[in-house]
Parts: sequence; structure tokens; C-alpha cells
Amino acid sequence: MASVTEDQVREALARVNDPEIKRPITELGMVDTVTIGETEIVVRLLLTVAGCPLKDTLTRDVTNAVGQVAPTHTVRVDMGVMTDEQRKDMQTMLRGGQTEREIPFAQPGSLTKVYAIASGKGGVGKSSVTVNLAIAMANRGLKVGIIDADIYGHSIPDMLGVGDLRPTQVEDMIMPVPAHGMKVISIGMLKPRKDQVVAWRGPMLDRALVQMLSDVYWGDLDALLLDLPPGTGDMAISLGQHLPNAEVVVVTTPQQAAAQIAERAGTMASMLHQRVVGVLENMSYLTLPSGERMEVFGSGGAEQVAATLSERLGYDVPLLGQIPLEEQLRIGGDSGDPVIVTHPDAESSRILQAAADQLSGRTRGLAGMQLGLAPAGRL
Repeated sequence: MASVTEDQVREALARVNDPEIKRPITELGMVDTVTIGETEIVVRLLLTVAGCPLKDTLTRDVTNAVGQVAPTHTVRVDMGVMTDEQRKDMQTMLRGGQTEREIPFAQPGSLTKVYAIASGKGGVGKSSVTVNLAIAMANRGLKVGIIDADIYGHSIPDMLGVGDLRPTQVEDMIMPVPAHGMKVISIGMLKPRKDQVVAWRGPMLDRALVQMLSDVYWGDLDALLLDLPPGTGDMAISLGQHLPNAEVVVVTTPQQAAAQIAERAGTMASMLHQRVVGVLENMSYLTLPSGERMEVFGSGGAEQVAATLSERLGYDVPLLGQIPLEEQLRIGGDSGDPVIVTHPDAESSRILQAAADQLSGRTRGLAGMQLGLAPAGRL
């Protein structure tokens, strides 16, 4: 007689999470059958797609979990594939019973803080700032997602070392790619070829943003960061329409030309009823071997942007930090190993961590949020 029951095995399997969706495989309907023999237990799993890239991880986790309740048995994992109907059921369950697409972060009850990282012009290091701010928030235990919304100049995947990975798709639901404990999606991950050029105009850009917001299964996030394209064009307008609750961080460099254009990005956000929550200055100075600071691109740009926006918008827009020019920061972006991971004690890492802490430490008020309450009856 077998010394373990099927209920015990399924209870153990309930502690195994799908590596991408982060939900129990029993809850997702992935456990098909459990067959208990005298010396062997066979668990048949149903994968969402035949070529699931994480099936080895699932096999290992299932084997370990069942082995804990049945140490005298060998464990064998058979792999099958879900039917179209099973995938649709799973998709509906993940969307909370909703069959229509919706943007979860735009819903009145969403508690996810959405940060749009914007700049007036390109070349100021906006993507590097986005990546390191996101990891800094994840360092504090937050659940973080990143959307590379810079459709033409998408660079986030390579900066995180996942440029060659592609997301798994369940029906029309896309699983974000895991990177450094975060969830990431980019138009670069959705292209057939990495070197394919994206040449889209307004409506297609809007559709791409909506797809990355609504078709991707983000789960429960504390913070979502969007790396916007530079300037005040179509993507900034679309973001304001679809995520009016997003908070904007403006990135600039010290020189006056960059600062004046950065002010426009902050003003544009205000016109779209988004709040500007801070300014970050990148490439602020170079520390020489003697310890002296060389201001390669001048000084005062971010301070000017923060002061101008504070006066123009009628509320305090703080200067969140001044990030120095450091070789480690540049190398990290090229190699896919962000500086805040490889050199957490570097000056740039400390400033970025402090900025992330200041942003994520802000409380979010309930003013304007619908609480979903309705009167029970009339007196």
C-alpha cells in the first residue's frame, strides 16, 4: 500500500509556483493527473506552450516538492500541453474573470505607483536611470515592473542582460520576461528579429503602448516604471490618456540646452494632468584621481529645471539627485549588469538608491480614487 495519498501530493504541488506567472501550478490548472505506484509517483503537468523555456525549472521544483512528502518514492514528471480551452480558462482566471482587455494600472483601485521616466532630448541617460532606479526599488523588497516604451530606441532589455529572451504567450496574454527579480517587457522582445527596424506613426505607437499595458500579465506590482522616448510626442500623449495617474520623473544633464528642453517635458506632463515628482541630473560631474570634481557639461541644469517647474506648476518639484559620470555606470549599461548590482557602493549607485527611496517612500493619497462603495438602501 502506498504510504502517501494523492491529496498529500497535490497539497505539496500547491506550493510550487509557475516561474513566470508566480502563481501555484494547481491554481493555474497545470496539474493534470497524479499517479501513485508502489515505488514511483508520476505527475503529469500541462504546459501553456509546447516549447516552454522553463520546463526544466518546473520539473526540478515539482520533483523536490513531491519528494518532501514521499521520500521513499521516485518522482517522474510528464509534460503535456494545455488545450485552447484550458488556456482561455487560465487567461480568464488571471484577469480576475475579465474577458475584455483593460489596463489594470488605470483602474480606480490600483495601488501600483506608476513612474514615467521622461526627458526633453535623447542622450541624457534616461534608460540607464530607469534601469537602476527600478533595481534600487526592488532592492527594498518592492515588486517592480519595467516597460520599455521607447519604441524606436528600445535599450532596456540589453541593459538588463535579457536582450535575446522572448516572452511566453498564453492565448493573447503575454508573460513579461524576468530580470534581476523584476518583470520586463519591451517592443524589442516582441519583434520577430532583434535587428528589425520599427517605423510606426501615432496610432501604431498608441496600440503598442496599450498592448504592453493590458496584454501583459503583470500580476501584483508595487511600482511600474516606463522608459519614455525623448520629447513630447505621440507616446507622451498616449501615456497621459491611458495612465493619467502616472507620476513623472524628468531626467536632464547640467547644460542649459538640455535643461530648457527638459522643462518642456515636465510642462507637457502637467498639461496631461500628471504630477511631476522630481528631477534627476545625469552626468553631473567627473571625479578626478585627485578628488576634484570636473563639471564636464557645466552645472546648474537640474536645479534650474526643478525651480522652473516648481514655479510653473504651483507645487514643489524636488531635485532628486545629481549622478556623476562613472565608468562603471557606462560599462554596466553595455554589459547588461547595472552598476547598482555590480558596484552598489559606487557614488552613482548611492545617489540612485537614495532617489528611489525618496520616490517609493512617498505615500499615495486616496483623493480622487473611487472606493467602490454604494448605498445599501434608502431610509
